[in-house]
Amino acid sequence: MVSVRSILSVIGLAFTAYLAARGLIWTSPETVERGWLIVAALVLYLPVTWLWIFAIGARDRSGEAPASRLPVLGVALALVVALVVSNAPFLAVTDAGRTQPFVTWVIGGVGALMTIVMVRRRPIVAWGGMLILAVSTSLWLGPLQALSLGLVGSIVWVTAAQLVTIALDRAARDAERLAELQQAASAWQASQSGRQRERRLHVQRALQAAGPILARTIENGGNLRAADKQAARRAEASLRDELRGNRLLDDDVRAEIDAARRRGSAVSLFDEGGLDGIGIGDLTCIRAELAAILREVASERVIIRTSPHHEIAVTIVGRSTGESAGGDDDQVDLWREIRRPR
Repeated sequence: MVSVRSILSVIGLAFTAYLAARGLIWTSPETVERGWLIVAALVLYLPVTWLWIFAIGARDRSGEAPASRLPVLGVALALVVALVVSNAPFLAVTDAGRTQPFVTWVIGGVGALMTIVMVRRRPIVAWGGMLILAVSTSLWLGPLQALSLGLVGSIVWVTAAQLVTIALDRAARDAERLAELQQAASAWQASQSGRQRERRLHVQRALQAAGPILARTIENGGNLRAADKQAARRAEASLRDELRGNRLLDDDVRAEIDAARRRGSAVSLFDEGGLDGIGIGDLTCIRAELAAILREVASERVIIRTSPHHEIAVTIVGRSTGESAGGDDDQVDLWREIRRPR
């Protein structure tokens, strides 16, 4: 498939070849004293120009533009061409032949080369070459005559190439930024969808836990038996668990917490972000160890809290009423830590 870059390269090849061909059509041979200088300028000009078109700064097949390809050699050759080609044809002819097309082609030729250099993102080199061209042709022809014979057009080409390059670079940055924003929007949308699913799951669990006791409360007009009141407290506590420590919970952990509460323990869960960044597989291991610990809990109050420590994932503390000092103080009778999986 033919790309736009290939088409532009072919157009550049044809245009520079046309400009150089003008140097071989000697419309007034009698003014040519050193024809070999004109030929030498052409021999130097065409290979270097085509090198810049097809090699220097060109993209590889993967579409990536290398940071540099022949940078030092290419820059040196471009400046040498600007110096030699801007002067050699004028040296080859008499004063009467300096305004002939086979001599003044160098103004457009060097301008085309510097336009290509500018497109290849070497603005300093391009404007350096244009400075050499402007000074050389002004010395040979005079500033006004050099401008009238094509110097203005060459300057316009290089300026337009720089403006287009800046615009394309800005468009590329804007496109990259837009792609980043689209990715962020997609991630946000996916996150919101996940949160909606999580909220629906919480609502279903809330209905399962509190629905029966609420129905009995309505049926009895608020007059609940002691067992129903205990069930209502456990339902409320399970709803708090879902809100405060959802990442700590799975079916086994929920069952063990409910069993501990039925045994008379007050269990509290707190997840303040200590499990962020832990994968599902590691969370499964942490939950399994937590369920095993809760299976043996006999403390009056059990506090389960995630830990921001780099080695400890969850801390389980059990407290019970002490027998000393009138039984007013709690004593720690359980301290367990679940380490982060490595």
